[in-house]
Amino acid sequence: MSDLSFIWPLSGGLLIGLSAAIYLLLNGRIAGISGLAASAVGWTGSGISPLGVGFLVGILGGAAAAFTLLRHAEFAITASSPLLVVGGLLVGFGTRLGSGCTSGHGVCGLARLSPRSIVATATFMIVAAATVFITRHLMGVA
Repeated sequence: MSDLSFIWPLSGGLLIGLSAAIYLLLNGRIAGISGLAASAVGWTGSGISPLGVGFLVGILGGAAAAFTLLRHAEFAITASSPLLVVGGLLVGFGTRLGSGCTSGHGVCGLARLSPRSIVATATFMIVAAATVFITRHLMGVA
């Protein structure tokens, strides 16, 4: 790690906050990924939203650009594919059950001091910490 290794996460956080602020200012709505993804495929009941499609294409395009730029970076995905699929489905179910995802509650909701988002984000963090503790320290999964 270099002395400037904090630049990448700081830049990413600033870009996420800036994009959420711009989305709120231009559209008057909170930028939650689960809601935008649902609107992109027409699951919101009001048809397919061009804004949702653009947001989803931007996320996928950003991921593709990052993969291309970081193709030679050393990292490894150690979980099995079925575990990743089940985890993704559980996260999707949780976002619908909790009326929003970590981006909606954690970034936008906390910025507005929404009591519901404060409770949701605290719940996300507590469950995440408990999951890491259980899997790493009680079950021995690395």
